Amino acid sequence: MAQRWVLHVDMDQFLVAVELLRRPELIGLPVIVGGRGDPTERAVGSTASYEARARGVHSGLALKLAVRRCPEAVLLPVDFPVYEAASAEVMATLRAYPGAIVEVLGWDEAFVGVETDDPHRTALEIQTAVFAKTQLHCSIGIGDTLVRAKIATDFGKPQGTYFLHRDNWLDVMGHRPTTALWGVGTRIGQRLAAIGLETVAQLAASPEEPLVEAFGPNTGPHIGRLGRGGGRAWPDDTPWVARAHGRETTFQVDLVSRDEVAAALRELADRVIEDLKKEGRSAVRVHLKVRFAPFFTHTKVRKLAGRTMDPAVVADTALALFDALGDDRPVRLLGVRAEMEPPEGGY
Repeated sequence: MAQRWVLHVDMDQFLVAVELLRRPELIGLPVIVGGRGDPTERAVGSTASYEARARGVHSGLALKLAVRRCPEAVLLPVDFPVYEAASAEVMATLRAYPGAIVEVLGWDEAFVGVETDDPHRTALEIQTAVFAKTQLHCSIGIGDTLVRAKIATDFGKPQGTYFLHRDNWLDVMGHRPTTALWGVGTRIGQRLAAIGLETVAQLAASPEEPLVEAFGPNTGPHIGRLGRGGGRAWPDDTPWVARAHGRETTFQVDLVSRDEVAAALRELADRVIEDLKKEGRSAVRVHLKVRFAPFFTHTKVRKLAGRTMDPAVVADTALALFDALGDDRPVRLLGVRAEMEPPEGGY
């Protein structure tokens, strides 16, 4: 009898895999995609091949550190249009699967809801369909909730499948640290450890009261559900509507004067407003992100007096937020993000 299952489809080493299609001579070599492919510049790796990962390279690692760990690596620049086109093909293939409900998570991953009496066979059929259309491999986690499907995927990588469900959840996950859960990072894991919850099994068995006391009435119960592998059991294919648009820049040379910061914020604000105009929705809040040298990051937000499409208003607000920090250290990164008014009908 057909049941509802959630499949988490995750493309294997996606950006690298797309690059290898047009550079097959690099197959089997350690490859890193990031920035402009120049390790002398400030940039991080977006994706590393499995060969590079075996040498300690991972996404988010500074390129200069990546080449220290793997001097023989081939570095390639990020090529957004190519990846967007490949992603569109993958998602179209998933949507074409009979009866599939697809919730896109990003370029390279999506939840797929299916009704089937053999979810493993369905996963293999989807893997075959994706490869036939794109020549790209994917791994698929199978679960009875989105959380279980998402976590299952890592056990199946690369090119495999894995099944996590109510009956095997604690057998597979119970002994693992809470940070093995999707949505539980190092900071939350430390806060959980502080109240005696270090493993998934301990979190799953915890009463709600200490979680509410530590994390609040909404987040506490949510974290408890994560420990039990609970949460939503079916994807939502409602088209995604952006709540904000942002731009940021890491500077190759630190900004040392307020005038330099002001000029950079104006440029970022111009680009953000261009994005908002494509949406046809005005800015109502401005967020500022600043990373001071060597690596101290601050974020600030301010609600605007009224809706605006004026980049000068966004830039001036961002600069006021910067001034309020009262910090004269050199600036290595600036980011401006504008929250938009809700669309008609709300989110």
